[in-house]
Amino acid sequence: MSTTPQSTVRHDNRLRAEDITIGYDDRVISESLSIDIPDGEFTVIVGPNACGKSTLLRALSRLLKPRSGSVILDGKSISSYPAKEVARRLGLLPQTSVAPEGIRVAELVARGRFPRQSMFRQWTPEDEAAVQEAMAATAITDLSARLVDELSGGQRQRVWVAMVLAQETPLVLLDEPTTFLDIAHQIELLDLCSELNRDRGRTMVAVLHDLNHAFRYADHVVAMKAGGIVAQGRPADIVDAALIEEVFGLRCRIIDDPESHTPLVIPRVRGA
Repeated sequence: MSTTPQSTVRHDNRLRAEDITIGYDDRVISESLSIDIPDGEFTVIVGPNACGKSTLLRALSRLLKPRSGSVILDGKSISSYPAKEVARRLGLLPQTSVAPEGIRVAELVARGRFPRQSMFRQWTPEDEAAVQEAMAATAITDLSARLVDELSGGQRQRVWVAMVLAQETPLVLLDEPTTFLDIAHQIELLDLCSELNRDRGRTMVAVLHDLNHAFRYADHVVAMKAGGIVAQGRPADIVDAALIEEVFGLRCRIIDDPESHTPLVIPRVRGA
């Protein structure tokens, strides 16, 4: 197995973190962490609960300020940009989102266009087209007039994803986007992410819990444990049974997925 716990950080990709220490209050989650997000690829971050995946994503999106080190976006510290400028370059779906009371689906999705608005540029046909396209892509067009509060958890999740897509940013960060979705909608959403990456050139970054989904869809996988990066690279290059046991404490077999020919994790039967 070839692993690169802390690969050399390049300086030509749009988003990277250099030697960051991040945490909450007095608790440090990750220390001296560096990561480079490959342009034009679909990166998936995996790891056990509380290993720092979501904390890293929050730092990369400027929701969390590193205690030391820097997050670099388009050659400059992300903290040097106005918030609206960051939102034009980078879209984020956080792990938990709360919609304003009484807001309808189309209104919430339209909020994804706010970074494009200004005193001199109000709502345009391009904005309307972006909202309609985002709702169609996430299969929520028929919900557009519904109150968000009335929707199921899975429907609400698709509305939030649509809002991020409506931003039309070149970088999209998604923290556990398949939460609350049934298996069919999980696959539809990941297919959509893959299409946005492959056909429209968007750089995608997602935190996923399902390893087989991660290895099927990712161009680049980052495996984290205890706040650090254990391995990163293409799934076929880094994934084996030893890595899964090291990161997750799970004994397994790795076989070839007959559909995608990517690594497929088969847990060992207890006691076998």
